[in-house]
Amino acid sequence: MKNISQILCVMVLFISCSENTAYKEKLREPELFQSAVKILSDIIVYDIFSPPVASRVYMYPTIAAYEIMAQAKPTEYKSLATQLSGLEEAPKITEKANPELAAIYAFNIIGKALIFSEDKMEAYQEKLDQQIKDMGVPRSVRKASMTYAQSVADHILQWASKDMYNQTRTYPKYTILEGEKFWKPTPPDYMDGIEPHWNKIRTLVLDSANQYQPKAPLDFDLTKGSPFQTQLQEVYEIGEGLTDEQVEIAKFWDCNPYVTHHRGHAMFATKKITPGGHWIGITAIATRKAKSDFAATINAYTHVSVALFDAFISCWDEKWNTLVVRPETLINKHYDEEWLPLLQTPPFPEYTSGHSVISRASAVVLTKLYGDNFAFKDTTEVAFGLPVRSFKSFIHASEEAAISRLYGGIHYMMAIEEGVAQGNKIGEHIAKRLQTQITPTQLASTK
Repeated sequence: MKNISQILCVMVLFISCSENTAYKEKLREPELFQSAVKILSDIIVYDIFSPPVASRVYMYPTIAAYEIMAQAKPTEYKSLATQLSGLEEAPKITEKANPELAAIYAFNIIGKALIFSEDKMEAYQEKLDQQIKDMGVPRSVRKASMTYAQSVADHILQWASKDMYNQTRTYPKYTILEGEKFWKPTPPDYMDGIEPHWNKIRTLVLDSANQYQPKAPLDFDLTKGSPFQTQLQEVYEIGEGLTDEQVEIAKFWDCNPYVTHHRGHAMFATKKITPGGHWIGITAIATRKAKSDFAATINAYTHVSVALFDAFISCWDEKWNTLVVRPETLINKHYDEEWLPLLQTPPFPEYTSGHSVISRASAVVLTKLYGDNFAFKDTTEVAFGLPVRSFKSFIHASEEAAISRLYGGIHYMMAIEEGVAQGNKIGEHIAKRLQTQITPTQLASTK
């Protein structure tokens, strides 16, 4: 009887320990982090952040989550301290903190600090807290994880405060220059130019905003047959004879966060995901298809968010230095005053194409992680009423994103081609310089 009692005690203890640690496996499910990213994307759409600012809102929360995983897995992942401009090492992970839970908490804390609709993030956090409780995560672990997450979030937010974002909020608006060749606000709303000082924002991996400056745009010349006039004519003629496929491609990659519609005296707007948000969505698709674990999922988002952030700074530096006029302005004045592009022209200069730059940069870093022939179905725009599109690779998707701007009637071919080249250089630079995963050889060399 004594032996039976001892066996029963051991069995009860084993079952109890298994139940007490079962939550750890549940927390390692990458869908927990995927849901946090999706909520942030939804809030970015709701709050109508401009594409450059949205890239900042994605990047800082992701870096916080990554740094926590790097602290927890020092033999697998390198800290980004010293790899990203001005970033110092994050606080060491505490004994009772769960790294996955802390990573999500830190992501949410920083996300809340960077958005407007704090109530929406708070509502999500409440649901998450209940979900975590239902998993059986002990109160002591939840508390320790939140405390540690807050310390990392404070560290990252302190770093963020020095990126010149707050200072540029006080800088003057762009003053419209005289002369046909310079960018002018476009219909229907003639909005002020967005983020004319974004090149002042601190880069992460690039040495400067103009490290990969593209070729100068074509000389402004409306003489029939000149290189510039030929490209302007191309925009007009393609816009007049779009195929169904070209229309579908243009609309799929529109990604205009705030499209206005005018009906008589009434005006309403539709909100969409930003261009960077589309590539964050592609990252979600890729990590799920590859069955990336929790840490690898965060690693992928880190590479893409860094690429997006630096690519927007580089592209906006070129836009506001060259001030190239949009096709719509010239076509309406010289060819057809009733002509409208398929897509609403965004409120900033034309050269280079932002979609072309950021899409190629994102595609290059994703290719480094998942390979050249990673075919996928892009469901990112389904939530916005658009069909699924299939791609043979990330580069294939980036090429379609680039040419979509010609079909949309908002870019010359020069801005697309040079934008792709610019984005490719940025992506390759980041793919080479941003070292996150530790190889067995690197690990052996540290012992």
